[in-house]
Amino acid sequence: MSEAIAPAQSRRTGRSAGADKARDSQSRPGSAASLYAALDLGTNNCRLLVAAKTPGGFRVVDAYSRIVRLGEGLSQTGRLQPAAMDRALAALSVCADRLRRRGAPKLRAVATQACRSAENGDEFIDRVLRETGINLQIISPHEEAKLSVAGCLALIDPADDAALVLDVGGGSTELSWVDLTGVKPGAVMTMPPIKAWLSIPIGVVTLAELHPESRPGEAAWFRAMVEAVKAPITAFVRAEPMRAAFAAGRAHLVGTSGAITSLAGIHLDLARYDRAQVDGLWMTRAECDATAQKLLDMDPARRAAQACIGPDRADLVLAGAAILQAVQEAWPCERVRVADRGLREGLLLTLMAEGNGARRGRRRRRGANGAARAVA
Repeated sequence: MSEAIAPAQSRRTGRSAGADKARDSQSRPGSAASLYAALDLGTNNCRLLVAAKTPGGFRVVDAYSRIVRLGEGLSQTGRLQPAAMDRALAALSVCADRLRRRGAPKLRAVATQACRSAENGDEFIDRVLRETGINLQIISPHEEAKLSVAGCLALIDPADDAALVLDVGGGSTELSWVDLTGVKPGAVMTMPPIKAWLSIPIGVVTLAELHPESRPGEAAWFRAMVEAVKAPITAFVRAEPMRAAFAAGRAHLVGTSGAITSLAGIHLDLARYDRAQVDGLWMTRAECDATAQKLLDMDPARRAAQACIGPDRADLVLAGAAILQAVQEAWPCERVRVADRGLREGLLLTLMAEGNGARRGRRRRRGANGAARAVA
């Protein structure tokens, strides 16, 4: 697959045998083309992007994504479970093979909340290196938030005074308030200041495990998930001048996650998921609420049958909808922009900006039960 990233309307194109051969020849060791790779091992997914740098951003030459549920059972035991680690290792082995076939591009590989919080997270990272050769770095919640903002930069509307980038993961949720007041009209968007950020150890996997669905369609169950997310963000929403910008209608949300893109696909009533229609889509608050209710009216089997959800996300998509609704209730605003991009794209852009592609040392910041927070 080939994909140019920078403008909001970027899209995937179909494969052809000739295009595959051309890409393979360009990415062999010793070729003139310089490739970069970003690997994100999250609580729920393992994702890889391989891309070539372009004047306006980058062009994706290979991509891989697999739901591995590395964090399954972590909220109950505090440890990564053997079956979950095996699933993740299988996906990482596929990534390692793809990287070798692409001529070992410059790589940055990161792990997030599951490995941050698990007692045996470091042990698993060492096992990954031994068995696959991939050197995963456990990044802090703050860096995770910054990388998500960098990856979504092209979708932020500079006409507003502020944007709130919402990155819903499997084991954590990151919120970053971006100050847009210094952006000049018509200017190329560079990384604006992140005035405040928050990371809470609640994602779609942990929320679904804490609030299992006993009776499909039960409004009280969904409401309990919304309130569970609102509780740890109450103090953060009072930070000024962020709240003032939202109250005045001069701010918007940018939502990045598999759950949010699935919501967008259901809203559009897509027969199959289409990134070109989802990435960059604007949804109103009413449309988000209506889509969440539509999903709530389905039982798990019907949700699993939806092409934009599938069986792997059927029990998680409503947790994602609850997180989005909690944020929208805390920061009332009329619109949210859906991003089928985020951490991996941010990794690629920062890796390309560094130029040398040097690997960084592993860095770890642990906050087992509390939310990480910084306000400038």
